[in-house]
Amino acid sequence: MQSETPDDATALPLRIEPSADHERSLESLVAWVMAERGWLEAKLHRHGALLLRGFEVDRAEQFELFCRAVDPELKRYVGGESPRTVVAGHVYTSTEYPSHLEISLHNEACYAREWPRRLYLLCVEPARHGGETQLADGRKVLAALDSAVRQRFTDKQVMYVRNLQDGPGLGKSWQQTFETEDRDAVEAHCRSEDVEFEWTDFGLRTRAIRPAVMRHPVTGEEAWFNQADQSHVSSRGPRVERSLLRAMSEDELPRHALFGDGSPIDRADLEHVRGVLRGLEVVAPWQRGDLLLLDNVLVSHGRKPFEGERRVLVAMA
Repeated sequence: MQSETPDDATALPLRIEPSADHERSLESLVAWVMAERGWLEAKLHRHGALLLRGFEVDRAEQFELFCRAVDPELKRYVGGESPRTVVAGHVYTSTEYPSHLEISLHNEACYAREWPRRLYLLCVEPARHGGETQLADGRKVLAALDSAVRQRFTDKQVMYVRNLQDGPGLGKSWQQTFETEDRDAVEAHCRSEDVEFEWTDFGLRTRAIRPAVMRHPVTGEEAWFNQADQSHVSSRGPRVERSLLRAMSEDELPRHALFGDGSPIDRADLEHVRGVLRGLEVVAPWQRGDLLLLDNVLVSHGRKPFEGERRVLVAMA
């Protein structure tokens, strides 16, 4: 295998390609991963994202075999916010939001007590136009933030509020979210995740207080690790926000973010965070068969708007 940049580079993502035709097969890729796991781990911890390009992986079943070679224990998406569909085993579609909308930078499931350490993405079909995945190094984001803003988020943490419908309605239902019809199972999951919950007339309301900054469990580095700016009602834009708040109270919004003590997050702080994220984002175009490995603490990700068919699969570990 060969990497695009020297060992001391900090490219985001680091690109790795086969150096010979015989190394392109799934079998050769899995064998290489098993033999070079230590090297792969070191590169992922340094760069935060690895792009494997030029390999013969284009189906969900092949993708899952590759993921399990790196991480034998894959994670289900129970409790996740994004609309997804199970494709095979522990492989899901990427977030099924309308193609004309941008998905802003975020760390996957950072509102959960047990968030995925890693994400794996496979491009089965790139979009005709757009649809790139944008990335940002959370270590650089944290360093670039105004010190007062950074301190407020660090001290107060973030409260994620969600209202999950009981059937059709705005946003996901609790049945879709927890992949069950069993209320007792949902309550048990919430308790295990340290999530406050209450059943309401329209479904289920949850509140979870999580850190805004995370120390990486291996490298010890601190990184910006939250999606307060994405979850806050202001992320929808002024027109949609006004429409939502005319129809319901803040407590009834499908999702919203507050500081951990329940106080509102200043709009200026959120705009500052969004500006820093935009300034540090790296746009990574897709090619068919691309495999992208992300360290979910070190790197946030999103999706650009697109035209045409786009199919990207995801697995979590």
